[in-house]
Amino acid sequence: MKAIDSIKTRRGFLKLTGAAVVGSGLFSRSVSFAGTGKRPNIVWLMAEDLCKHHLRLYEKGGAPSPAVEAMAESGIVFDKAFCNGPVCSVARTSLITGCFAPRIGTHYHRKIQQVPMPDGLEMFPAYLRQAGYYTSNSTKRDYNCDQGSDVWDQPNAKKEAWRNRPTKDTPFFHVSTFTESHEGKLHFKLEEVGSNTKADPADMKIQPQHPDTELFRYTYARHQDRIMDVDNNVAKTIKDLENDGLLEDTFVIYFGDNGGTLPGSKGYVYETGLHVPLVVRVPENFKHLVPATRGKHISGFVSFIDFAPTMLNLAGVNVPEQMDGRPFMGKGCTIKELNKRDEAFGHADRFDELYYTSRTLRKGTMKYIRNYEPYLPSSHYNQYRFRMQAFKQWGELYKEGKLNSAQAKFFKPNGPEELYDLTVDPYETVNLANDPKYAKTLADLRRRLQKRTAKLPDLGIIPECVWLQEGGAKNPVEYGQRNKQRIAGYIDTADLMLLSYKKAAGKIKTALKSDDPLTRFWALTVCAGFGQKAKDMTDIARELMADKDNLVRCRAALFMAIIGQADPQPAFKQALRQAKTEAEALYMLNDLIYLQQGGFGYAFNFRQKDVAKSGSEVKRRLDYFNWKP
Repeated sequence: MKAIDSIKTRRGFLKLTGAAVVGSGLFSRSVSFAGTGKRPNIVWLMAEDLCKHHLRLYEKGGAPSPAVEAMAESGIVFDKAFCNGPVCSVARTSLITGCFAPRIGTHYHRKIQQVPMPDGLEMFPAYLRQAGYYTSNSTKRDYNCDQGSDVWDQPNAKKEAWRNRPTKDTPFFHVSTFTESHEGKLHFKLEEVGSNTKADPADMKIQPQHPDTELFRYTYARHQDRIMDVDNNVAKTIKDLENDGLLEDTFVIYFGDNGGTLPGSKGYVYETGLHVPLVVRVPENFKHLVPATRGKHISGFVSFIDFAPTMLNLAGVNVPEQMDGRPFMGKGCTIKELNKRDEAFGHADRFDELYYTSRTLRKGTMKYIRNYEPYLPSSHYNQYRFRMQAFKQWGELYKEGKLNSAQAKFFKPNGPEELYDLTVDPYETVNLANDPKYAKTLADLRRRLQKRTAKLPDLGIIPECVWLQEGGAKNPVEYGQRNKQRIAGYIDTADLMLLSYKKAAGKIKTALKSDDPLTRFWALTVCAGFGQKAKDMTDIARELMADKDNLVRCRAALFMAIIGQADPQPAFKQALRQAKTEAEALYMLNDLIYLQQGGFGYAFNFRQKDVAKSGSEVKRRLDYFNWKP
């Protein structure tokens, strides 16, 4: 490879002769560019809101995608590829950084406050640029952290942006996002149901958690049409590369940017929200860089945190130590090692105005979910999601008692733990967490997940409003390390929910009397999860409804409302009038929506004047109470 004279970055000019200095301070390191020969081009083709369940390549009854299927014949198919967060901005940030979002403070969709990149780390295309690559992005970025100025040569490019590179010998990395499959494409009007679709609604394979109705069948068919629209774009890109004489020098990588569009997929930590398609067309001239022959399927697990290290490895660039992922293609990767990978970690925190804190660990065919607000159902209201007519009908049929147990599960409290055997229950309809036959598996996966969240450490355990108010957004990684023991303590308190109430009661009472407001907060959350079993905590909880901390006061009111011991409105109204930030008000409104939605008989009418701090997400919550400006 030719020496590179100088590359301008936001840290100044780096003098490079086959090596680049990455980062600064404690994490500074030299990143070398291996080899002296030609380097591969890389093209990402991202289909928005697409889980693997929706493609014929993966599932019988899925959408035909001839261009992607042709890619598979000339490449490799990853059967177990996962986004880490089931929504776009969170998932995309892990893609571009190679880091777990709850570790670096990018785990909320949409960001209330933008955070910086971890010290000494760049978004991976910046390293490709330093190595002489031409980098371009078409249509969408959508990251939850500061991008900087040195990531893209063309940040808002056209789809064939590689044609603008300075010389024909310049290697390139290009990203195209295909928006045709976005969930917004299914926000149609009821009168459109029955209009012509390329896919036949009668041929749709309805997933067991969905009701088999004309509306759902039409929604499935319309989604398949959009997937085929994306496939046409894939075919065009492949043809453009071929016409340019670049196809056999270019890795073309097709995948979904997060889980699927159909109800209960995107935004949820089930397989349809996390398990994405991943197909790599392997160029003839660089087939030695993949760990399998073309046309093969790979069963080893890969996640979005692995994409950045993999792209750097393909380009011969060393992977920065701050990245959490591991390469799955390129020098040093073997099929034997890759197929040993059998774990995937997932997370959910906030989706627009909806807080729902969950963590997942899939190991092999077993899937474990830890829900930190165990009283919430998956159906907890989100304004954008429920614009979809199929979502609305699903809820209406539940209220009318017309759903079977698998279909109704979405509307019932999820409890603290979920466990699924995906070999017999791929759509996660039967929770095995309380089945004695699976007790050892449950305990093993629980322990593994507890170790992961404590090791990160997991910033999602500290409510968003708290760590923002404490200045954590200035340097989330440093904040997390500084508060590592504190976070571990909160996890221990929250995990009292995993004991029998008899064993947990004494520790809950101690936690409720803690001097630390977040310990009290998590103890009250545990009480809310136990419900009537925790009724002996009534006297303490009543006192905490007047707590000086707003979150504690409202969580106490929530618990008392759940067990029918107090009207929650006065405590919530006072706390909302005292809210210091939009995030704090939003957190409290999240529980109010649950109380109104959850069949407790409440009909709140909170308005803008009742909330001290507002913003776009708070307004969405107030809309639920029929608020009018």
